Amino acid sequence: MTGALEAVLARRSWSKVTDAAPTHEELLPLVAAAARVADHSALRPWRLVELRGEDRVALGRAINKSQGEKGVSSKPMRAPLLVAVVVSYRKSGKVPRWEQEAVASGVAHVLSLLLDEAGWGVFWRTGSYTRSRSVAKMHGLGKDEQLLGWLYVGGKPQRARAGRRKTVDPRTFLSRPDEKPRKKKK
Repeated sequence: MTGALEAVLARRSWSKVTDAAPTHEELLPLVAAAARVADHSALRPWRLVELRGEDRVALGRAINKSQGEKGVSSKPMRAPLLVAVVVSYRKSGKVPRWEQEAVASGVAHVLSLLLDEAGWGVFWRTGSYTRSRSVAKMHGLGKDEQLLGWLYVGGKPQRARAGRRKTVDPRTFLSRPDEKPRKKKK
């Protein structure tokens, strides 16, 4: 097996992480590597927003405001570092918006793999409030930008159970044009 295949097969979401987190300087080479995803016309239709400390409190306020509640949501406090994934749509006659969103999603996924391989626990969080005005304002989003969610990043707990994901039967999802896809087993 190759290193990339091993990394993908070992990947899991870490819904509970410790207070340790990579530094800004440690993130930079990982972001540079994640930027190598397939990107039609090299538009780079994405950006990432690094949230730590008080930024998470501000996000907690924005989440609660979006839901008509007061105070601070505890959701952003579940990890010491949140990396907001933003699609920044570019004008293009060749690359539709859905494809630009796919590039931003690809960057997020590759970054999550790289963080995991570097020893960090990561999980991707979304929610209806990702499309709210208060949350968009808190992130400084422009009119041609949308928040796709956050990578929650922290240390992997020592006593964490090594969760195993069910293996997918690839024949269920990969077929030839003249074949009917296999039915998924329940």
